[in-house]
Amino acid sequence: MDWWEYEKVLSADGWRILCGVDEAGRGCLAGPVYAAAVILPPCLMIEGLNDSKKLTAIQRERLYGIIIEKAVSYAVASASEQEIDELNILNATYLAMNRAIQKLEPTPEIALIDGNRAKGIQYLSRCIVGGDGKSAQIAAASILAKVSRDRFMRDLSEEYPEYAFHIHKGYGTTVHYERIREYGPSSVHRRTFLKKLH
Repeated sequence: MDWWEYEKVLSADGWRILCGVDEAGRGCLAGPVYAAAVILPPCLMIEGLNDSKKLTAIQRERLYGIIIEKAVSYAVASASEQEIDELNILNATYLAMNRAIQKLEPTPEIALIDGNRAKGIQYLSRCIVGGDGKSAQIAAASILAKVSRDRFMRDLSEEYPEYAFHIHKGYGTTVHYERIREYGPSSVHRRTFLKKLH
């Protein structure tokens, strides 16, 4: 498999500065949704690079350091649980992605977005379904977003130890639902995601 196939096709059409974009935490019950945008040197191969969901936490942490060291530019951004409740998760994800892309220097000419929709992206973009397993730059973005969000949720667990965020990272596990029922939702829970608890 060629991790640079999509970039090569676009480069052949004259595009020079491309970035990969992905998110982490869309399905969580608590905490922000994170997004990362990454510009890697063309055709750079990073050993072990893959979709963040196919990697262990230790592998992701190792690759995180390599990606930020090797990247031409990278950025991580988020949209808060309040923004998620106000805008809905899809629009909040677009907001986080736009914030990440906006921070890149140089500004990308085109963004490769993981998924099948990019209606809310303010930049010229191309969607790649399963892109985090097909494009090196999207895979790199998926790792930065996931590691950054997991670190945030571990820190949040110290502030809200009763919810065990360090274990489930805000996802809807049995333990998480049990803690919400016992203690009620916290200020970092997404109210629109907890309707079935009421």
